[in-house]
Amino acid sequence: MVYGITGNPKKDSLWAPLSELVHRLHDDNLDYWIHAPLATGLMARDLVDPALCREHAVENIVEAGDLVLSFGGDGTLLRSAHLTGPNDTPLLGVNIGRLGFLADIEIEQIHAAIDALEAGDYRVEERLVLEAQLESHDAFDTEWALNEFVVDRSGAAGLIQIEVTVNGTQLNTYWADGLIMGTPTGSTAYSLSTGGPIIAPDVEAVILTPIAPHTLTVRPMVLPADATITCQVLQNDQPYVFAADGRSTMFDEHGLEFSVERAAHTVNLVKLPGQHFFHTLRSKLMWGARRSEQSNERGLLPTDGDDAPR
Repeated sequence: MVYGITGNPKKDSLWAPLSELVHRLHDDNLDYWIHAPLATGLMARDLVDPALCREHAVENIVEAGDLVLSFGGDGTLLRSAHLTGPNDTPLLGVNIGRLGFLADIEIEQIHAAIDALEAGDYRVEERLVLEAQLESHDAFDTEWALNEFVVDRSGAAGLIQIEVTVNGTQLNTYWADGLIMGTPTGSTAYSLSTGGPIIAPDVEAVILTPIAPHTLTVRPMVLPADATITCQVLQNDQPYVFAADGRSTMFDEHGLEFSVERAAHTVNLVKLPGQHFFHTLRSKLMWGARRSEQSNERGLLPTDGDDAPR
């Protein structure tokens, strides 16, 4: 196994465990490459021998290894997926963020994870990806998203009007702050916060979730994965954004036709023994926990003294 290592260099909590991992891989004679920004950070902090960092640094993480370790939160894992591009390189997310639905290995579990990977004790989940096209436009060619595409009003006051067709048949004209076209993987991301359903990752489906719709009877909708969705923002005298996994492009032109459908490739996420989507939901969303446990986890209750929960 050859490991490619990337992550979020802006997180202070990254560096100590990352240096420990590099030393462990080196001592165990395991092959690895370090994304150049992380190698530079390790050298700047004098955590790893500079010669070792330079020897194993790589600018292009795409071809760096058989498996990519992504240190950060879910946003970091999304960026890592786009760094590796539309190929079949598996990704393992190591969480040093907050919730971590995608990056679901906690940082203190990384050495046990390496043991499992070396023993071949893991599985790979193929996650559905969406692709969007906008023909004949300089600012946009083809984009893909693991979580979602979002049409958004870009912070300007007032609603936007979004006309949507599915497989050539008109579905609705949404008056809303925006519209999310999401995957099952993205169902626990932006879509969830706007009232969309949670969908198990092995279900092949696409979610349409309006953002703050003007009409309360307009609800989220689940479509087949092979549906072709087209959307147009109708004239309303304000710019809007089309975003792919948080990467935004601003548009002033109205009536442009965005076409969204299933992509030909998948994103492959590594799962270790004992990991299951249902376990992640229970843990991250604290399903079944008592109110005192939820409040204490969020830092809302004292942990000692006379006011501590009994």
